[in-house]
This record gives sequence, structure tokens and C-alpha cells, in this order.
Amino acid sequence: MQLASRKPSEQAPPRMAALATLPVFLSLVGKRAIVAGGSAAAAWKAELLAAAGADVHVYAKDVSPEMEALLTRGAASGTLTLHAGLWPVESLAGAAVAIADAESEDEASAFYSAAVQAGVPVNVIDKPAFCQFQFGAIVNRSPVVVGISTTGAAPILGQAIRRRIETLLPPALALWGQLASAIRERVGERLAAGGARRAFWEKFVDHAFGPAPTRSEFRRLDHLIDLLSTRSQPRAGCVTLVGGGPGNAELLTLKAVRALQAADVILYDDLVSDEVLELARREAKRLLVGKRGGRESCRQEDINALMVKLARQGRRVVRLKSGDPMIFGRAGEEMAQLEQAGIPFEIVPGITAASAMAAALGVSLTHRDHAHSVRFVTGHSRAGGLPETLDWRGLADPDTTLVIYMGGRTAGALATRLMAEGANAHTPAVAVAHLSRAGETRWHGTLATLREADILLNTTGPVLIAVGTAFARAAVEVRAHHSATSTA
Repeated sequence: MQLASRKPSEQAPPRMAALATLPVFLSLVGKRAIVAGGSAAAAWKAELLAAAGADVHVYAKDVSPEMEALLTRGAASGTLTLHAGLWPVESLAGAAVAIADAESEDEASAFYSAAVQAGVPVNVIDKPAFCQFQFGAIVNRSPVVVGISTTGAAPILGQAIRRRIETLLPPALALWGQLASAIRERVGERLAAGGARRAFWEKFVDHAFGPAPTRSEFRRLDHLIDLLSTRSQPRAGCVTLVGGGPGNAELLTLKAVRALQAADVILYDDLVSDEVLELARREAKRLLVGKRGGRESCRQEDINALMVKLARQGRRVVRLKSGDPMIFGRAGEEMAQLEQAGIPFEIVPGITAASAMAAALGVSLTHRDHAHSVRFVTGHSRAGGLPETLDWRGLADPDTTLVIYMGGRTAGALATRLMAEGANAHTPAVAVAHLSRAGETRWHGTLATLREADILLNTTGPVLIAVGTAFARAAVEVRAHHSATSTA
């Protein structure tokens, strides 16, 4: 069947999905903040506001040991002033924010109403009905500050996310943030907006997640500014071939995420999941260049030409493929075209579907009791049928684990051919559709029953097939998966 060819098409998904709340970073330096109450919770909010540079006025008849200790030692920034007694209404006029720890609903309502009337953003601790904003969990690498909010739905989850981010952001990031602040004005003066300025900050970011900057770092960066300011030629573009993995964004490598965050243009395949694309830089243009069996597809020649064209325009191009670009991803043709055009390129490997399937099923593809080798093959030729050039006798070897990519439409013929070459009809076989994604479906049977597998008939998504004695125990995992999805 001759397929129609389509041109790469720009997709315009929303840059931002719906937000439960808007994250806003508010400067409080030198501004007045009101805290009503002397409890431990009020002390924490007062310390937080003062750390942001606010002049905090605390109104309380009684103070807790935590508040007393805070007032004695002071905060990291800003000021703290205690006023004995209840808060007066006039204290709210002109304040930047107002916080209260109210004992009763009536007290909370009175404070909330007074703040709203004064036009002051208000938060009554642990009383969402009287809050115009919420405090989230904070990761402090000031001037880099990360805020996490669950909109009050799951504070424990917010804390867990904070702990995860804490492990990813080294403490030295604060020093790099300070260094960026120190040189920002010079960068703006010496480098024009656009390519040169962005090239500098990209070089800067390459170092910001490493060791703390040394005393010589400022001089080195200053030299880079001078070098970029005298560059007359436009920045050369490049292409990065990135493996997007089987679909689950958590299976991306850190290097893949960095490439997506640095891209100007992303050329992505049909099989790349939305959650992977969500990690790309918001400003990056996204072009769908998918190739799918049995569907209208982009010609490989058009994709190759587009990569070269964009790179010659000085763009950072990411060619985003599902799985690993070097395994049935036609990366060889694209690399040859880039080499011929003199375009620099880099390859970021991804988790290939066979590895993800083995992990999901808890199966070792090369278990020494079952397989001496593992083979990855494609399930169809350019003409659409079984590839005739494969070593079919070798593929039927009982000591080989066989993984078939893109074999959904030829599974029956494949099983027949393997058995004709001597493969045992009772050899365990598995098939997984939509691997690692929502709606993942698994099937387990034998080589003989593979031809009638429901999974091959009831899905339009990609199917990965595997054959070999290593999959004998996979039946347990498949049944457990079916049980879990049925319960859900």
C-alpha cells in the first residue's frame, strides 16, 4: 500500500495547562507586614516574612516560647516589632500582607473582613475560607527560590516534593545565583539581546549545577562576555538526537531534559508522549514529524532537510524520538545527512522499549538459565511484510530471547515462520501495548497462541512482542497487572 506523505506540521498545544492557583513571587523588602497572634504558627510566618525583607509588626496579648525566641534572636533579614495587645484596624492600612492565627471563626472573619476592606492580601492560618493566598513549601537557594503548592489539598505531598527537589538542587546553586546577579548588568551592557546573550547564559548554566564558583570564575565569565561581544558571525546551530524513552516522563535521562530545555525547535515523532513534551522549553517551537505504519506520514527526506535548514538558521534543534534513537529510529540516515551538511550534532540515548518492558515485567532478558543472547528485530520490512533478510533459523534458537519492535501487524506470520524454523510452539510469548503509559495493556501466552492474541486486534497503539523461555514467569506479572487495572 502506498502511503500519502505529509509535511511536518506545527502543533500548538496550550503552553500552560489549567492552574489551580497562580504562583507569584512577591518582593517584601522594606514593606510593612502584619502578623496577628503570638503562637508558634504565627512565629513561623513572621520569620518567613522577615526573611523576605519585610518590616514585620506582630500584635499579640501573649507570646509562645517560639515567638519569644524569634523576637530575641531576630530574623535573617527585615525587622520584627512586637506590639502588646490586639491588632488595631488602622494597622492594616498600607500593609503589604496580613497574617493571623485566629482561635475562633468570628475572630478569623473579623480579621479577614478588615484586611479585605483595607485592600491587603490576607491569610488566616489553617482556615482556607479566610485566605486570599496560601503559603507553599519552599526550597531556598536564594536568590533562587522554589515554591511548591498543592492549593491546600495535600500539604504532605508538597513537603515530599520539596524534599525531592532539595536533593536535585545543590546548595552551591545559591552562590551561582548570586554570581549571576553580580554580572547581569555587565551582560546586558555588552551583549545584544538574542543569540549572543543567550549563548552566554547557556554556558553559565552548564556550570551552575556543579561545584561552587571559585574566585577565578568571575574573571573567566568576564572573558567570555568579551569574546561573545566581538563575535561577528551568527551562532552556528546544532542538532541533538534525543531518546524520549517509552513514554513515561520519569524514564527520561537528565541530559534529555536539559536538551529539551535548551531547544529552539523540537521535531518530534507521533509516539512521543505529551508528558515528555511538557518538559520542553515553553518558547520552543514544536513540529510533529511523525511516521506511523499504515498512516499518512512525513517523508524521511523532508525531516532530514528540515533539520539542516533550521540548524543553518542558527537554531538549537532537538530531534525527539521515542525509545532510543539508535534502535530502529532511523538515526543513521539523519546523522549521515547532518554530517554531509557539516551540521554539528549530539546523541542523547534513551531507554529503549525492550528494556522498559523487561523492567515492567520483572524479567531479565539475558537470564543465564534461559538465554545466551538477546536479539532486537523489526517486525516488518519497507514493503510492510516480514523482513526476509533476517536470520530466521538463529531467531528460532531456544537459547535466544527475541524482542520484536513494530510487529503488531505481522505477529501471526512471524509466529508461523519461527515455528517453521524449529521454534517450539509452547515457547512463552508476551505482548505489551502502550508501554509505560496510561492504558498500558499486557498479554501473555505462547508462540502458537500469539496469532490469536486479543491485544493485537484491540489496540491502535504501538505493540512490543517478546518470545523466549525467559518470559515463563511473566505470566504472574501480567495477571497481577490485569487484576490491578480491573480493580482501578
